[in-house]
Amino acid sequence: QVDLVESGGGLVQPGGSLRLSCDVSGKIYNFLTMGWYRQAPGKRRELVATITEGRRTVYGDSVQGRFTISADGAVNSVPNTLYLQMNNLGPDDTAVYYCNAANVYGDAGWGEYWGHGTQVTVSS
Repeated sequence: QVDLVESGGGLVQPGGSLRLSCDVSGKIYNFLTMGWYRQAPGKRRELVATITEGRRTVYGDSVQGRFTISADGAVNSVPNTLYLQMNNLGPDDTAVYYCNAANVYGDAGWGEYWGHGTQVTVSS
């Protein structure tokens, strides 16, 4: 079993910053991508950013240049913690942010896992 627990969400003013963390636990032998997704009220869940085991990153168009995804540990290692640094936040960034581990190989074989989410609210 793989567990993902997000933290770091909260209320921030427009233009402010937040850093989200995702603690990864469980036995993982390797993975293809981990990342962050978000879902605003009445909208579909959307990609925020992903990172591969080789630490290559991909960003959604709306966050490119403002958000940075990172993971602890060496390249090609399984991280214990995933991070999302969010700068210059705006009201459109308000959403529940979810940590995701896709194509993860653990004791149960290949699978995909989600955290329960952390709320980010950008408002003055």
